[in-house]
Amino acid sequence: MAQHFLLSAASRTLSLRKIYKAGEDAAYETFCQMRWPETDGEAVCPRCGCCETYSITTRRKFKCKGCYHQFSVTSGTIFASRKMAFVDLLAAICIIVNASKGVSMIQLSRDLDCQYKTAFVLAHKLREAMAQEVHTGEVLGGHVEIDGAYFGGHIRPENRKEDRKDRRLKENRSDRRRVVVAFRERAGRTLPFIGRTEAEGVALAIENVDRMATISADEATHWDELHEAWQVERVNHSVCYSDHGKHTNMVESYFSRLRRMVVGQHHHVSPRYLHQYANHAAWLEDNRRTSNGGLAKALVANAMSAPASRTWAGYWQRVAK
Repeated sequence: MAQHFLLSAASRTLSLRKIYKAGEDAAYETFCQMRWPETDGEAVCPRCGCCETYSITTRRKFKCKGCYHQFSVTSGTIFASRKMAFVDLLAAICIIVNASKGVSMIQLSRDLDCQYKTAFVLAHKLREAMAQEVHTGEVLGGHVEIDGAYFGGHIRPENRKEDRKDRRLKENRSDRRRVVVAFRERAGRTLPFIGRTEAEGVALAIENVDRMATISADEATHWDELHEAWQVERVNHSVCYSDHGKHTNMVESYFSRLRRMVVGQHHHVSPRYLHQYANHAAWLEDNRRTSNGGLAKALVANAMSAPASRTWAGYWQRVAK
């Protein structure tokens, strides 16, 4: 039997020991390389695009020779105004990509010796960077599997049996319940969306799935509308999970990872930020055959190309108001 990729040495190309042994300067150079790959890490002014800059080494900043604008390697990115050392940022990225089913923010704050708030905001900023790779705007093609899974809104049953309500009824459900509708290409991308009902997936399919593609779905009645526009294979899960190649096992694999992430690590996920965790799980699922060093490099590159976060910059200050 062939060895699983995650058990092989090829999957381990980066470690916390290597990051801290290399030191702060090496981590800084890594961020420069990912920010300006076209110039091999040489600074480019974000304001005027000039490639000629002065280096202010005492503050790790640059000054443009053209417009005299001062900037740093993280200016205009999700790490703008960061206070954490570059070696710690790289270590945080290493920890997050190593956790195949996510890592709790309490654990991350302990590993980095920082406040819970710092770890929480940093992880969500990195999820925003992952979302750039997940939601590219390109439609899915080939053979696409579609399914939905509900998260959140758990109603705790009453202590006494006579006081308990039927939680299957709509009027007894929480308004915090959300569904993740996911599309997954066979041997391709995963594309998740958040909605109130699984039936919303039909409209999402019209926008995000090529009309020449074929679709696999289960026997839920709302997927009947898909037959009007696509060739659809259906599988009845009450009978079997796979029927001569007809299955939704790939998208179910994504939901398995997401459920383990939410239930096993984070325990509670606000519906306001469920899309962040859904994108995180999709990014991990799509890159499951990439080494941890490759994952870290890709995430740093995404973070360096992502704009400053409007949601998470000053998050706790807004919450405190």
